[in-house]
Amino acid sequence: MDKLDLFSGIYKGKKVLITGDTGFKGSWLCIWLKELGADVYGYALPALTQKDNFIATGLSDKIRHMDADIRNLEHLQKYFNEVKPDIAFHLAAQPLVIESYNNPHYNFETNLMGTVNFFEAVRKCESVKVAINVTTDKCYQNNEWIWGYRENDAMGGDDPYSASKGCSELITNSYIKSFFGKGNTAHVASGRAGNVIGGGDWADNRIIPDIIRAYQSKQESVMRNPDSVRPWQFVLEPLFGYLKLGEKLWTNGKTFSGGWNFGPAAFENYSVADVVDEVKKIIPAIKIDASKTSEKLHEAGLLKLDITKAVNQLGWKPKLNFEDTIRYTIDGYLDELNSANNIYNCRVKQIESYCKK
Repeated sequence: MDKLDLFSGIYKGKKVLITGDTGFKGSWLCIWLKELGADVYGYALPALTQKDNFIATGLSDKIRHMDADIRNLEHLQKYFNEVKPDIAFHLAAQPLVIESYNNPHYNFETNLMGTVNFFEAVRKCESVKVAINVTTDKCYQNNEWIWGYRENDAMGGDDPYSASKGCSELITNSYIKSFFGKGNTAHVASGRAGNVIGGGDWADNRIIPDIIRAYQSKQESVMRNPDSVRPWQFVLEPLFGYLKLGEKLWTNGKTFSGGWNFGPAAFENYSVADVVDEVKKIIPAIKIDASKTSEKLHEAGLLKLDITKAVNQLGWKPKLNFEDTIRYTIDGYLDELNSANNIYNCRVKQIESYCKK
């Protein structure tokens, strides 16, 4: 555990409740917390496929998980009151831009009322001392600026997913100002990360999972929006930020409330085409069709985060360059493609390797 603990030991022995633990980032967060000695509880819908990180790593046997829907406030409140967590992370969400177009009602219901339900449960559970809502870089009103968005820039979003995440941030701010601003209440913050990638993510319409699926089936993958620039991050980079933020909230309280950006360094600006080129260096056999695009729905072309606040106040900064980010990511998928591997142990080894940096 000591090799993985960059957080002053504050998670050891704590009850930590994670909504969305069956999701990509949520499952990785569970693994790191479990290895830190936390007593981990999860609350989420079942994993979508047998390939998903939660299933592949056998997390259901390692943490205490509840199959449930974040939209059910009464059930969520009951679970909080039974667990009595010390710390809570909210990651349960509808996470895909394209799916938000296909089912906007579910998208808004999950991402807005799910956030409200989480904070209602926190507000009415006296054991919770720290609560963090995990959102996205897409919460900002995107003007296609060449500079990064800062935490005090306007919330917004044109597509249903981005709009719902902007609303989730407004809900978080409202609860901080209305209920968690003073007195003996939970210390509350939000974490905003970019395009997070890594082994265990098998969601549809994401560039690297699509490439790996095509590679497995010896098919050709279509590159959507090749010129779009994204703040690509290996999954452990923002998780390090969320855990560091939790540490600061626990030890320093409400001075660390509010929103926090976690993204790559300002000069690490790469397009979808750059990602494909880097993946090809590792798996030359992949086949990509760059001549057409299957994406007709609006998605921002340029999006960057300013991480100055997190660097200066949290002592957090990204440790991986672009090449390392893609290498860690592809190594995670290649671990899964080897049936002889214990995937949980593979994930722990990646966390250990990352922590050495």
